[in-house]
Amino acid sequence: MEATKISVHEVKAQMDRGDSMVFIDARSPQAWEASNAKLPGAIRVPVDAVDRYLRDIPHDRPIITYCT
Repeated sequence: MEATKISVHEVKAQMDRGDSMVFIDARSPQAWEASNAKLPGAIRVPVDAVDRYLRDIPHDRPIITYCT
C-alpha cells in the first residue's frame, strides 16, 4: 500500500465518524520529552527504529504517522 498525506481536518472528520485508526508518534526522543501534547493510545516509534517496531503496529486499519 502506498503512503498518502492526510490533513488534520481529514483525520478529525474520520475520528468524528468513529473510524478506527492507529496513530504512530515518530517524534525524536528530545521532541517527545519536551512536549506536553501526547496523543493517548499512540504507539511511540522513533523514526530511526521503525523496523524494530513493525510487529507492534496493527495493520488492520489506517496508520496515521505524525512528528514535528
